[in-house]
Amino acid sequence: MAESDGQERTEEATPRRREQAREKGQVPRSRELASASVLVIGAIALMWFGQDLGAAIMKVMAEMFSLSREEIYDVHRLWLILSNSIWYLFWPLAIILITLFVAALVGAAGVGGVSFSWEAARPKLSKMNPLSGIKRMFGKQSLVELIKSILKVTLVSGMAVLIMWSNLDDFHQLTLEQFPTNLYHAMEMLLDFVLLICLSLLIVVAIDIPFQIWQHNEQLKMTKQEIKDEFKDTEGKPEVKGRIRMLQREMAQRRMMAEIPTADVVITNPEHYSVALRYDSAMDRAPVVVAKGIDFTAMKIREIATEYDIDIVPAPPLARAVYYSTELEQQIPDGLFTAVAQLLAYVFQLKQFKKGRGRRPQAIKPDQLPIPSDLRR
Repeated sequence: MAESDGQERTEEATPRRREQAREKGQVPRSRELASASVLVIGAIALMWFGQDLGAAIMKVMAEMFSLSREEIYDVHRLWLILSNSIWYLFWPLAIILITLFVAALVGAAGVGGVSFSWEAARPKLSKMNPLSGIKRMFGKQSLVELIKSILKVTLVSGMAVLIMWSNLDDFHQLTLEQFPTNLYHAMEMLLDFVLLICLSLLIVVAIDIPFQIWQHNEQLKMTKQEIKDEFKDTEGKPEVKGRIRMLQREMAQRRMMAEIPTADVVITNPEHYSVALRYDSAMDRAPVVVAKGIDFTAMKIREIATEYDIDIVPAPPLARAVYYSTELEQQIPDGLFTAVAQLLAYVFQLKQFKKGRGRRPQAIKPDQLPIPSDLRR
């Protein structure tokens, strides 16, 4: 089937397309399965419970045809007889009707499962269009329904003729039997005939179910452009995704910059790298990276550190090692504990010196900090 843009529906439906179709009530259905299940189960139910129903009918008829004069002219007694008659028929009929109801539900949901959709039940003006109705009358679906109808008539007629021909002796036997034996015999034969005729419709069901599934899949097929559009809607357009990622990076960077005032020291490779560390013995088991960056971000970290009077210590090997081995809000790896501890000790002694509480500490020699070879960059 060609689309208006000239593309053919050649691609299998995606899971999202199938889910959307199911939400709209578009699922494969086999009316032949529903009708055949009701007929077959109904025939079996009559064979199982028909005797009780027949006995109840006989009892009701016996009471109705044996009313006395007093009962006929007594309204109260007539109502009592009527209510008893209804009660006699209620349970046999209820069992058969409930069985038919369950068979109808199972047959209807046998292909496509159970699906409730208000959109499918909503009236559509397009279905009232005479031109659309005429088009459906002469469409492929109508041709398929015509073929199925011819097949059903052929099967039912052929099965009926075959059954009658094979039971001619039983028909002759009925004329020799006495009442009510011949009546019971005739009812048994009739139920067997009905069941066999209904079972013949299963041939139509076996053909209709694969056809309905195939037709449903064909109706859901998509063009290549539809698949591309669905992918864009599902995964997001590239430019939108790029914009979202950029906004996420900006938000993460703002949060990172807001954490710099909590740092105790900023370790730098003076030209490219900056790493801000925090160590609070009350909440941190080890120093934590609160900010890190290269180039422009590294310069911004140093500016904020200067603004908040946070010590900036040049230690290129250690700055690179921490930058590549630790993510934000993570503790430094075990291999860098000693080097960072020496650096923090220097920073704390320097702060005490600035407050006039000790001697000026000896400057850190970055190349002498113990950095494991597997963490060097």
